[in-house]
Amino acid sequence: MAQPSIKYNHETERLETRISSDKKKLLKNAAELSGRTLTDFVVSSAYEAAVRVIQEYQQLHLTAADRDVFIQILLNPPKASNNLLKAVKGYKRDVESK
Repeated sequence: MAQPSIKYNHETERLETRISSDKKKLLKNAAELSGRTLTDFVVSSAYEAAVRVIQEYQQLHLTAADRDVFIQILLNPPKASNNLLKAVKGYKRDVESK
């Protein structure tokens, strides 16, 4: 007879909080509607929010190395390429002809 596989929960950290009864009712209702336990709903929602905040922060803020490269390019811009110079001439010609 085959043994059923047992899944062990490796989460060992504990997180406790106090909230108003209204907030708990709201969270419990949302958890039930999504078919999850209150704990699972709260933890997964908080985790998703944390990931989103971190991603948004990282997209909006340059690392120190990125900042240094950006500043160096502003202070010492590269020479304009021939294609860029042609594009500028074409733009000026188009604007002046209007």
